[in-house]
Amino acid sequence: MTQEHITRDVAIIGAGASGLSAATTLRALGHSVIVLEARDRVGGRLWTNTINGAPLEIGGQWISPDQDVLKAVVADLGLSTYSRYREGENVYVAEDGTRTLFTGDIFPVGQKSEAEIIRLIALLDELAGEVGCESPWTHPRAEEFDAIAFTQWLAEQSDDRVAKDNVALFVGPAMLTKPAYSFSLLQALLMAASAGGFSSLVDADFMLDRRVVGGLQSVPLGLAARLGDDVRLNQPVRHVRDNGARVTVSTDDVEVTAHRVIVALPPNLVNRMSFAPALPRLRQQMLQHQSFGFVIKVHAVYSRPFWRDAGLSGTAFSPYQIVHEAYDNTWNVDADTQDTRGTLVGFVSDVHADRLFRFSAEERQHQILESLSAYYGAEAMTPEVYYESDWAAEEWTGGAYAASFDIGGLARYGRDLRVPVGNIRFASSDIAGHGYQHVDGALRIGRDTAQEVAASL
Repeated sequence: MTQEHITRDVAIIGAGASGLSAATTLRALGHSVIVLEARDRVGGRLWTNTINGAPLEIGGQWISPDQDVLKAVVADLGLSTYSRYREGENVYVAEDGTRTLFTGDIFPVGQKSEAEIIRLIALLDELAGEVGCESPWTHPRAEEFDAIAFTQWLAEQSDDRVAKDNVALFVGPAMLTKPAYSFSLLQALLMAASAGGFSSLVDADFMLDRRVVGGLQSVPLGLAARLGDDVRLNQPVRHVRDNGARVTVSTDDVEVTAHRVIVALPPNLVNRMSFAPALPRLRQQMLQHQSFGFVIKVHAVYSRPFWRDAGLSGTAFSPYQIVHEAYDNTWNVDADTQDTRGTLVGFVSDVHADRLFRFSAEERQHQILESLSAYYGAEAMTPEVYYESDWAAEEWTGGAYAASFDIGGLARYGRDLRVPVGNIRFASSDIAGHGYQHVDGALRIGRDTAQEVAASL
């Protein structure tokens, strides 16, 4: 088959938020671009799709108040937002199954454990502030912090098991979607610092503040529309060849010659392409020490948001339940006519997700709905639509939410995360500092990488 030959200033691999942010920034600076995307859609880990008649945000969906770049792009695209539903009381389920209603950020775990949670959060806030999110590997104690598992550090700080379980929930299952024994204190501090502090992570009203009318995929869709035919779908890149003067990027159908290439993919997909010359040894090692977490995003759609009748916000937490957190994800009918039914969204991660995928789909669904019913009652067992977002099964993703380092990897390789390789640059939320793991970070690093590339041309 004859390949189409194209010449551009910059070739961008990946049409997620990072790649499209880079492309639109370069276009605005007067440079020609092409975006090559392996999937049949744009958006990467942002995807709004209709499942059995229900419009669902299958990937990322929320905006927090500190995400200035994302908010600016939303406004520039003419998109509207609305507040996540949060009226009423939250639910917490203890290890023995006791269900307690509460308001505020701290779980109702007893006076002693509550005080210990507050103390640990303050300590983590202080350390996250010291470490920061842009270059945590430069901290004087970086190697020390990266050599200790988060659970081990918690064990050294406290003998209150309930407090430790609940603090571990916010970084492990809820954010990195890995068991808290599998990543380091330094990785946990980076996660916290990138969101403005550990206090931000424990504040659901902050982290999950607003939604975009029509879904957050409207952002990459809007950016892609500005690029028109310079976004090519169904074009997985096979080869990248850098001869020093130019770079050639090849798919099965297209060969692009460019001055620079931006690889806007998560780290686990980089080695799906061949590079000539091969990537430097340290970068190849670094890629082997980054991995995705594992999470199932569960959508349950009901004829009405029945939990509101009971005065519940829909927000629920428990480190002891299969579904460790859940929220009211009903579309706001005053702002968005997507669906008038009631929707709950819940999350099952790390070892719970491992275990559930050993069962049949029917048994998995039953166990997940039983967990939801522990929060919301028996009515949660009978949704009209049930769907599991399983990003680990998607060929061009391989996990969620983002890649993180194994123990020792961040201090060892972090300084190489954003270093160019010849004419090749790297940009994704997985390697962002401010906004790490979030859409804001993806847009930010795409923009910043594009500006650096433009200055180098």
